[in-house]
Amino acid sequence: MNDNLRAVRGMNDILPGDIALWQHFEATIRDWLASYGYLEMRTPILEHTALFKRAIGEVTDIVEKEMYTFVDELNGESLTLRPEGTASAVRAAVEHNMLFDGGKRLWYQGPMFRHERPQKGRYRQFHQVGVEALGYAGPDMDVEHLLMTARLWKALGLAEFVRLEINTLGGAESRARHRAKLIEYFEAHKEQLDEDAQRRLYSNPLRILDTKNPAMQALVEAAPKLIDELDEAALGHFAAVKQGLESAGIAYTVNPRLVRGLDYYNYTVFEWVTDRLGAQGTVCAGGRYDGLVAQLGGKPAPACGYAMGVERLLALLAETGQNPAGATPDAYLVNVGEAATRFAMTVAETLRDAGLKVVLHCGGGSFKSQMKKADASAARFAVIIGDDEAAAGEASVKPLRGEGAQERVGLAGLATIISKE
Repeated sequence: MNDNLRAVRGMNDILPGDIALWQHFEATIRDWLASYGYLEMRTPILEHTALFKRAIGEVTDIVEKEMYTFVDELNGESLTLRPEGTASAVRAAVEHNMLFDGGKRLWYQGPMFRHERPQKGRYRQFHQVGVEALGYAGPDMDVEHLLMTARLWKALGLAEFVRLEINTLGGAESRARHRAKLIEYFEAHKEQLDEDAQRRLYSNPLRILDTKNPAMQALVEAAPKLIDELDEAALGHFAAVKQGLESAGIAYTVNPRLVRGLDYYNYTVFEWVTDRLGAQGTVCAGGRYDGLVAQLGGKPAPACGYAMGVERLLALLAETGQNPAGATPDAYLVNVGEAATRFAMTVAETLRDAGLKVVLHCGGGSFKSQMKKADASAARFAVIIGDDEAAAGEASVKPLRGEGAQERVGLAGLATIISKE
């Protein structure tokens, strides 16, 4: 029997060999969001279960089957690891009265948790970047969200690999009329519904339209269309969104079956999808959720937002050949001898004071073995210190990349040599 402890299935370690791509993505994200005036917020990964039941909807896959929920033994509260970020962001905005002086542009990043079957691009602990605009009613904010995501794909070199699909869900009255017609239609074809669709028929028939079952595609295609029930306000809002995209030169497809899997959406919904990741093709999705602030106890306020799956986007970056180099040290300090080891500590700190990245060899070893490690570190220079150099307060500098001869210099001039391009 193997007693070695392993990570929980579907919850992955991110190791140093993979971190360069994460850091490249995160740095791009921060600059991109700052350019649009969005402010970062951070919420707990653990929330009261009632938050997600109220926000997402009790008759959704997430709440019914995917949440990590448990009872706190100390006080009997039902708690849940957050399965998505919008509910937490809106809860925080309501709790702290963040909208008292007007709308807020907010963003967050971090781990989310869903108990799903792990597969490429879909994990039980996954990471999202979420963007929320609270307090903005007009279609101009919907357009901003679509334009800014288009800009991000350009910054990441992914623009040619993703496409935009949009739809409108209208308001509550439109959806109520459409819901009644869907139930009537699917009741008449009940024998063609799979088990999941039959379970949702009366509780959430809109979700049947999002089925991935090939046997139901023809049935779903012929179902009543929500767009036929939309009022003038919803149609006008959607027309303005489409006009904004066209004015900006952003290509899109209207997908009338795009409904999203959370109950809080209304009006505009969208997905950025790719064909390069197999079944997990959605890399960014969101829309408008004007009723959620009031639903969570705040004063009624419009809102819209979206989230992107970090692991899926990183997989797409890797799939399309992007592999940025990780951070490399400027210098690797080789030291042989007791006095050299002591002096090397001083040298390393002096170089770091000058703003350089330095790896100090620790653990002993021969000069030859240490030089092999210096070369493997990808550092630009090896700084070599023996007892003679230590006694003289000097070090030998050897270029490891490109041309140049080894030279011995005093501590005062060491940083200047290493800092040169």
